[in-house]
Amino acid sequence: MFTSSLTEGNIGSRSGPSIAILKADGTNCEVETAHACAIFGARAEILPMNTLRQGKATLADFDALIIPGGFSYGDDVAGGQVMAIELMSRLRDQLGDFAAARKPILGICNGFQVLVRTGLLPFGAPGEAEVALAQNRSGRFECRWVRMAVEGGAGADFLEGLPTTLEMPMAHAEGRFYADPETLARIEAADLVALRYVDDHGAPTADYPDNPNGSLSAIAGIADPSGRIFGLMPHPERYTERYQHPDWRGRPDRETPDGLAFFRRLAALA
Repeated sequence: MFTSSLTEGNIGSRSGPSIAILKADGTNCEVETAHACAIFGARAEILPMNTLRQGKATLADFDALIIPGGFSYGDDVAGGQVMAIELMSRLRDQLGDFAAARKPILGICNGFQVLVRTGLLPFGAPGEAEVALAQNRSGRFECRWVRMAVEGGAGADFLEGLPTTLEMPMAHAEGRFYADPETLARIEAADLVALRYVDDHGAPTADYPDNPNGSLSAIAGIADPSGRIFGLMPHPERYTERYQHPDWRGRPDRETPDGLAFFRRLAALA
């Protein structure tokens, strides 16, 4: 297990909330995610799946849970599928208790795929996968910066105080949000859409590359009805320093990076 031990500023403080960052073989964004959490004083611990399976730790030990990006178990079968099956078959009770306690659960990129395949998103129904994050419409891996409009809705707790438009990097091959028309209508009616891809004018778009994967209704992130489970395809942990933005020299010096603002809110929820 890894506990952030960085010493810059408030990083690595032991007084903040404890956040588990769940890791499987192939996960590759856990260190950046732990760093982003620790900036605001959280005790960010990278928690291997084996540690939970062997009973050396339980999810109940933590105040929040993040499933980070990467390619868990090589994304065999489909993105996030094997990890979702493992969670539902071996850790379902722990995960269900964690959600029932209304502790925040965040899935980023591959983690979003996992939450969708477990059924925790969009309707908070474990074992009932009703939507998919399918192969990008372009048919290839997409790595680029995107703009998103903050819809809020059920995800308002995660997004409180953030700008109305966010910019973050994304990198995935399977991020196209797909649902049948009836399910999509239920998602919209329940106000579960939290983030949408937008064009230069701030309007939701189906057009590539502003919508990088062809997501229906331009959906980039959603929450469950409780507002405590949240998933998004872009990577907030990759924009926590202003110089990480491709146009950082042209942006205001005091502007808070959108990813940093996102994790500040997560730490407040935990």
